[in-house]
Amino acid sequence: MEINHPKNIHLYILLLTALVFIWSAFRPADYFTWVLEVSPAVLPILILMLTYKRFQFTTLSYSLFSIVFILMFIGGHYTYDDVPLFERIQNTFHLKRNDYDRFGHFFKGLTIIPVREVLLRLAGLPRRFWLILLSLSIILSLAAGYEIIEWLVAKTEGHSAKDFLGIQGDIWDSQWDMSLAFVGSIIGYLLLYRLHDQQLEKLR
Repeated sequence: MEINHPKNIHLYILLLTALVFIWSAFRPADYFTWVLEVSPAVLPILILMLTYKRFQFTTLSYSLFSIVFILMFIGGHYTYDDVPLFERIQNTFHLKRNDYDRFGHFFKGLTIIPVREVLLRLAGLPRRFWLILLSLSIILSLAAGYEIIEWLVAKTEGHSAKDFLGIQGDIWDSQWDMSLAFVGSIIGYLLLYRLHDQQLEKLR
């Protein structure tokens, strides 16, 4: 078996993601919050698995998906307010809040690369200004959609959804989350689009 073959690498990425998911399900801080936090990651994973034979993303895209999903599983296990590493950072630098939530939303912006890939390969958009603009617009729309889902859950479940929201007393939390995802998408695009193009060429 060729270890560096893309399909094998994709399998290793999936196994790593699955292991973190299993770990996150073992004695989480709160099972209700865990379900709310990991569900938005589990559904895309299932879709990616079911469509793998028909449409394979680049290894870069799968890697970015995995990073985002793992961050969500970690947040689901501890709750975003109480991830230990960021608790230490908060205490060390006397910060007002645990910023793991904002760290995670920034990395969600990196999924602009898979979005770009879909637009290039399925929509056939040329590598011009409109590709960048539409990719950024989709990421911002997804970030806003996630905040709307959080609001709907909060309206439905009330106080029991407090840990899922992770607001930590900040009335501008939703705006921060969307802004950081948008900034992450811009930085991710600028840093990774050349590597992405190289991997797309190999697919051809």
